[in-house]
Amino acid sequence: MTKEQAAAAKGYSEHSIRVLEGLEAVRKRPAMYIGDVGLRGLHHLVNEVVDNAIDEALAGFCDTIRVVINKDGSVTVDDNGRGIPTGPHPVKKVSTLQVVMCMLHAGGKFDKQTYKVSGGLHGVGVSVVNALSEWMTVEVHREGRVFLQRYSRGFPTTEVQETGKTKRTGTIVTFMPDGEVFKQRDFRFDMLEERLRELAYLNKGITITLRDERENEQVVFHFKGGLRDFVRYIDANRNSLLKEPIVIEGERDNTPVELAMQYNDSYTENIYAYVNNINTHEGGTHVVGFKTALTRSLNNYAYKNNLIKEGSKLTISGDDFREGLTAVLSVKVPDPQFEGQTKTKLGNSETKSIVETIVGEQLSLYLEQNPGVARRIIEKALRAAEAREAARKARDLTRRKNALESLSLPGKLADCSITDPEHCELYLVEGDSAGGSAKQGRDRRFQAILPLKGKILNVEKARLHKILENEEINAIVSAIGVGIGSGDEFDLSGLRYGKIIIMTDADVDGSHIRTLLLTFFFRYMKDLIDAGRVFIAQPPLYKLKKGRIERYAYDDEERDEIIKVLRSSREDVSSAGTGAGETGEESGASLKTDGIVISRFKGLGEMNPDQLWQTTMNPETRTLLRVTMENAAEADRLFTILMGDAVEPRRQFIEKNARYVRNLDI
Repeated sequence: MTKEQAAAAKGYSEHSIRVLEGLEAVRKRPAMYIGDVGLRGLHHLVNEVVDNAIDEALAGFCDTIRVVINKDGSVTVDDNGRGIPTGPHPVKKVSTLQVVMCMLHAGGKFDKQTYKVSGGLHGVGVSVVNALSEWMTVEVHREGRVFLQRYSRGFPTTEVQETGKTKRTGTIVTFMPDGEVFKQRDFRFDMLEERLRELAYLNKGITITLRDERENEQVVFHFKGGLRDFVRYIDANRNSLLKEPIVIEGERDNTPVELAMQYNDSYTENIYAYVNNINTHEGGTHVVGFKTALTRSLNNYAYKNNLIKEGSKLTISGDDFREGLTAVLSVKVPDPQFEGQTKTKLGNSETKSIVETIVGEQLSLYLEQNPGVARRIIEKALRAAEAREAARKARDLTRRKNALESLSLPGKLADCSITDPEHCELYLVEGDSAGGSAKQGRDRRFQAILPLKGKILNVEKARLHKILENEEINAIVSAIGVGIGSGDEFDLSGLRYGKIIIMTDADVDGSHIRTLLLTFFFRYMKDLIDAGRVFIAQPPLYKLKKGRIERYAYDDEERDEIIKVLRSSREDVSSAGTGAGETGEESGASLKTDGIVISRFKGLGEMNPDQLWQTTMNPETRTLLRVTMENAAEADRLFTILMGDAVEPRRQFIEKNARYVRNLDI
């Protein structure tokens, strides 16, 4: 039998090769284009449409953007840009509007005469939104006329029609996400608010309005100060060492550079870098240029003005100069080249020298003109260097102790038998009771369990050498194997588990422990989050039983849906009894309604090992939330609110977000 005959016999021939035309590929694999089909992917649709309006603003033709969540659940994005061209496309011979809305890789972003700088790099944005929408309408105001076209799942349902006259310009896009793609179609006001606020800070002078017609809620963002206001917002709940942020602006080789920075009394650095409004949380050449300029300028000033004692053995490193620093760096690069795992790391080599030169020159001048500020920054760096030396000694002591005791892993760790990190998981479990259930219920081949005793140290309020003295944190660091902090002390190649899973109770104490752990990872193991290695387990809240049928619910909405299904089932429930009523409010409460026994779990320890495995640990049935760095600046502010010293901002945050507390996704 020939190869061709063998392939045909297995059903693999020329006819097996399927070519997905146009937007069909998007509907086949939507996650490739928008990340996922959950809440983040849903809200990414709005971001894609808004990005088009922002690109018009970057080109100087738009200063007002309006986003509306309509009562029917659709979203409208309205801008006052130039409006998408509607005339015949020179190649496709149909309306250019239809080409832009219905074809991948079609747009003005590839033409540097039209957009010198843009955030939408691949021309797939708005057409992907169209493909994943049940319906969409686009209204264009251009050249004194109004044009309209309607679409369904990426295909036009009408021609481009001229519907009237107009005195304005711009594009109005309204779309309804497709229920066949998105299980959850309810837009969250707070998730849209975060990104729109960020865009308003990054593009000073533009006005962005977000309105929710369902709740009659509205916010308007307009920041004349731009990045200066952004840094103030991030550091609003910290004690600043400067009266005003340091602001640097300049341009070289058609690359504008903006920087705002200030120092506070915290012990961590927070640098947020953007390229063409894209959050480059993996860093890149622009961040390297900034760090180099900062270290050189401060070092030169310190030695020039004898702020470092002669003969001192203490040396100040770049990390010391960045302790307590909050900075926002924004560059506009004509042709950005991205690299890294999530394509959010800038690779343009020329950008490093551009940023380094602009920041170095202007920061050196600022320090000379503001000697009082310069002295405070140098003094903080000196204290950081002393603390770093103390942390180094604490590390060395810990290593020597481990070597003497022949211990490289914490004694309470129940390790797995497989050693390949990509196939191993580490569960950080709250309490010995839950840890015992997890140890019994796990798959010992690839799942390791580390029970945590009580609440770990709040790292938001402690220096590194104090953190290293904490027994629970030491156990976590030893088990994971990558070190702690940054630079040479942190090495991802030593990672022992491909997934680090936080598993806590669904009550208030469990939420607090989860937030303490997330704060620790965000501040001292951020690279783990960047690498997509940190997850949150989702244990169920309820068990529902009717006769021999058992179901688990992870929130109140899912509980109510299961109740509806069980009510319609014909399972014999004579032994279960009947009762009217509601679900239990207290730990382990079990009540009956229409023959359905509803039990509420307060903690993981209430589940037997089989239940814990089936609902929370079995890869085939569990749900995990991946912790991401999608909006690092907002996450930084949130951790400061939740774990910092200021009480009032924390109270306001809890009151505002009480309705989301079950699924709070940090």
